[in-house]
Amino acid sequence: MQVAGVFLPGSGSRRASGAGVGGGGGGASRMLLTFEGESLVHRVVRRALRVGLSPVIVVVADEPEGMRAALADLECECLVGPRTSRSTDAPLHVALRRLDRQCDAAVVMDGEMVKVTERMIGALVAAARRSPAPLVVSRYGQVTAPPLLFRRALFGELLASNGQDCGGPVVQRHRDDALYLDWAPELAPGVVAAPIKRPSARRRKKR
Repeated sequence: MQVAGVFLPGSGSRRASGAGVGGGGGGASRMLLTFEGESLVHRVVRRALRVGLSPVIVVVADEPEGMRAALADLECECLVGPRTSRSTDAPLHVALRRLDRQCDAAVVMDGEMVKVTERMIGALVAAARRSPAPLVVSRYGQVTAPPLLFRRALFGELLASNGQDCGGPVVQRHRDDALYLDWAPELAPGVVAAPIKRPSARRRKKR
């Protein structure tokens, strides 16, 4: 079973029960900030690769050069998404269209995944291997949030969605057929346990 990783750094911060990848947030520039000595974008992509997601696709609209520089040592593809689209589904569409037909599923991650671990990402893939459920959803108490795993059978519905809650309508539509993985509420994306530092002026200049 081939499972891709789709990372949407510009999405995040809006959470509601049953939601997918929310819109808004600090955008791609926030993902260049440092958490525990590593940029946020590098942290997420590195963990996705170590779990075995392949390919890993990152879709950004802002600061693409800075993002590519931050990911230069990792085997992933950084694509530029639309800057003016009103739909937060648009970056996801860019990634899904890039995946070939050999890809069986995709784990969708967003810009609030500071505390999501390799074990959590790996658990989604393991759950999909043992269950025919069309999607595997992470649940933190009463809130659902990334990472989310969608099987290829749902890609068409994701591509047809043009809303402000990336993947949310598809999650809601198939909520009774989904497989849920429960995690501690304090692990929910967007909850930061340590200070996030901005790159130094010298480091930003090099990028």
